Amino acid sequence: MTHPPADGSPDQGPGREAPPAGGESVDPMFAEVADIVTFIDAPEPDLWIRPSTPPVTIEIVDHDPAWTDHYADLADQVRDSLAPQGSFVGIDHVGSTSVPGLKAKPILDLALVVIDPRDEDDYVPALNSIGLDLTVREPAWYQHRLLKRLDPEPGQLHCNLHVFGPRCAEVARMRLFRDHLRIHPDDRERYQAVKLASAAQSNAAGETVTDYNARKQSVLREIYHHVFASRGWV
Repeated sequence: MTHPPADGSPDQGPGREAPPAGGESVDPMFAEVADIVTFIDAPEPDLWIRPSTPPVTIEIVDHDPAWTDHYADLADQVRDSLAPQGSFVGIDHVGSTSVPGLKAKPILDLALVVIDPRDEDDYVPALNSIGLDLTVREPAWYQHRLLKRLDPEPGQLHCNLHVFGPRCAEVARMRLFRDHLRIHPDDRERYQAVKLASAAQSNAAGETVTDYNARKQSVLREIYHHVFASRGWV
């Protein structure tokens, strides 16, 4: 089993090295600062490839150190499945399950970068072969595609595989947010508090995960401002 690098750098494809110190611009999973600090909110109709399911109880649980191993196993499968097509650029563990000490929904979030997310034939069939199904398509939001593990086998976790292209601002933001929460317990605790409150409110109202995410949005953006300010970007 291949584990992600201890420094939090992404798993990248052959010939795509992580950037040297001060050389973030060569990293295909990073982006231009001007793009990172500019959010694109582009709601689109009819995003769901598969019908959305009825609301289910949003469960927030204690962090499980085994989530790192679950990520490593799935990342290996994704990378191996895409190797014949040559579409793989990089993959990283993002979202709350990637932050030790942070309560989370027991659902893995992975950021996958491919050469061109619009060319679905180049990666979707291969990902189907390992149990991941295309669920959402968002062309106006960084050409995002979302694949889900809809029927986990015993011992597997549900997962959200977010697919983007190289040098995507959203991928860079997700990694920056993760790294910030890992070393800033005050913002980590603040984010955890809004997650728990939002889950309770959404469950009481019979809302979807989309509604739950919307409830967290203002605090999420405030923490992003802390991330950007700490780097002198805003």
